[in-house]
Amino acid sequence: MALALLLIACQPQEKTEALADLLSAVPSLLDRPADLRYEKEWEQVQRNYVRYRDELVKHPEKVKPRLKLAEIYTHEARVTGEHGHYYPAALQVLDEALTRSQQNPDEQFQALAMKAGVLLSLHQFAEALAAGQQAVAMNPYNAQIYGVLVDAYVELGQYDQAVAMADKMISIRPDLRSYARISYLRELHGDVEGAIEAMELAVDAGYPGYEQTAWARLTLGDLYKQYGQLEKAALNYQRILVDRPDYPFAIAALGEIDEQKGDLAEAEEKYLQAAKIIPEFSFYEKLAAIYLKQGRGEEFQETISELKAMLADDQQAGHVMDLELAHLHAELLADYDTALDYAQKVYERRPDNIDINQTLAYIYHKQNKPALAASHLRRAARTNSQHPELLALQQSLASL
Repeated sequence: MALALLLIACQPQEKTEALADLLSAVPSLLDRPADLRYEKEWEQVQRNYVRYRDELVKHPEKVKPRLKLAEIYTHEARVTGEHGHYYPAALQVLDEALTRSQQNPDEQFQALAMKAGVLLSLHQFAEALAAGQQAVAMNPYNAQIYGVLVDAYVELGQYDQAVAMADKMISIRPDLRSYARISYLRELHGDVEGAIEAMELAVDAGYPGYEQTAWARLTLGDLYKQYGQLEKAALNYQRILVDRPDYPFAIAALGEIDEQKGDLAEAEEKYLQAAKIIPEFSFYEKLAAIYLKQGRGEEFQETISELKAMLADDQQAGHVMDLELAHLHAELLADYDTALDYAQKVYERRPDNIDINQTLAYIYHKQNKPALAASHLRRAARTNSQHPELLALQQSLASL
């Protein structure tokens, strides 16, 4: 129910009940697990939430508190992994903001830009692009909105447009977010050294201890790991844990290094530690893969059930998870027919995306359909990506 509709004339005895209704109309802030509170950070988040929630209750016509609450919700989604709660919450307050911001172009722009970002997180890429284009038409001098457009164009497989938007973004504001996008585009086009260089600039541009900086250093570590420099990768993951000792993605990434070195017991321990901190889908995928390798059938099936429940929860919250379902069925369950059904759904929406074409090539290869596999692999390789999984698939098909 919109907050404005709750502002009805009340008798004194009705005020308490009316206030409760007003508060209940504002999406809640979930408690963080103890491992994710990071000293005073959680206290500040709670103070900000109460401040803007109370301001919204007192002044439901205002847009600013809705924008501030949306920032809190999207940040908490990243930190806690509670996507099913926070992304719908952010969309709710942003949609309310958009109905009230027509008289203030700056607020209208901010609401559109933030909504586009949330839609990206929900994998609703065409919708995110539309919102981003509407926003950039209102303000072509904001770096943030070009970042949204970069991401949307990448996911839709429109890589020339993504490069153009990244150039505009970094010309306006060379910061962590713009360097990170330059890094990804360089990797996408086969320039691995240039990608590492740009991601190092992203890390240097961040504030130590901040979640964004930890993410940038994690991505830098992932680049080193993907291209065989495991020691440099491990150093970056360990450096994250100095500032954020329970950062689950760094813990899981160290587990991946253990797994690559053949220490499955240590890898499993780290994946379990990370999964205990936040309910991240990829952590459970990694656990399932270990159980599969070791023939631990009961634990494997239990983890698969958890994965399917997590995916169902995300889908209910508006998160498009067809590609994740395709990978689950192809890589863990060897159910290539079901995997193909999901992958084709994604392909219909994003036929130019190279990752989707690589997924289809892999599935068709497993189904012993080399012509179809080769067709999609050509599309997957068109940017000259040097990603090891893509090169391995090319070699497998070439050997047939």
